[in-house]
Amino acid sequence: MSVEVKGLTKLFGSQRAVDNISFKVNKGQILGFLGPNGAGKSTTMKIATCFLPPTAGTILVNGYDVITDPIQVRRQVGYLPEHNPLYLDMYVKEYLQFAGSVNGLKGSQLKARTAEMVDLCGLTIEQGKKIGSLSKGYRQRVGLAQALIHDPEVLILDEPTTGLDPNQLSEIRGLIKNIGREKTVIFSTHIMQEVTAICDRVVIINQGAVVADAEVRELENLNKNEVLTIAEFESPIDISLFSSIPAISNVETLTNNKYRIRSLPGQDVRSAIFTLAGNQQWSLVGLRQEENSLEQIFKQLTSK
Repeated sequence: MSVEVKGLTKLFGSQRAVDNISFKVNKGQILGFLGPNGAGKSTTMKIATCFLPPTAGTILVNGYDVITDPIQVRRQVGYLPEHNPLYLDMYVKEYLQFAGSVNGLKGSQLKARTAEMVDLCGLTIEQGKKIGSLSKGYRQRVGLAQALIHDPEVLILDEPTTGLDPNQLSEIRGLIKNIGREKTVIFSTHIMQEVTAICDRVVIINQGAVVADAEVRELENLNKNEVLTIAEFESPIDISLFSSIPAISNVETLTNNKYRIRSLPGQDVRSAIFTLAGNQQWSLVGLRQEENSLEQIFKQLTSK
């Protein structure tokens, strides 16, 4: 049981939203699907759920092709879009029963599955309320419950934790992690802590193309061969003068007179930077080493 993206391309006129991407996700695996806004994440997810046709290539969901077997694909997939579409005038329990019936559930099976989803997604207190009266966090829970109501083999979640408070975040992350033990889960997010906490693997796309496909630990170790130092000055400086420090390999200009300085592994260049600042009469207001976080790696991969 898996999702396989094969040479997928999607054009909107002359705009290439997705550019010949390929990757595979196996059952029991949670894939973090990452990229900056406009990278092609939502477009890929809409193709995987048969909302959009591909221009070229295809996606196989448990062996069913989104082009030739869209009905079978829809039966395999639970989908929570980025903009959670709900019937706001319906009551929570009523809506979940409706979603279940649309997916072929009937009678006692529908009743039992609805009750299970209400409990699983923490909606017990809210089940008798109209969806329109719920907070954004609870609406996300309702959306997640409808995505799971028919017990799909594949779960595709586009920004599923948007609008959740810290307690809800923890609960939904735990829920997704538990679901991922038995299903194939693909979800997009901009929160790197979520990726570290939940995901087994990460695929990062930028400008429609895959720029990374690796296990989370492998990606986190990508830049372990360098040391990052953040230097902040009172006014702009001439970064070319950092070339006088042999251990420094690269200097990146950030904002507000801040600079990210990359140096060779095991090389603490802070003392040399301090000396250089003194010699050049630069007013140094901050100097610290920075961890090679997943967020920094993401920025590096998507800024090219």
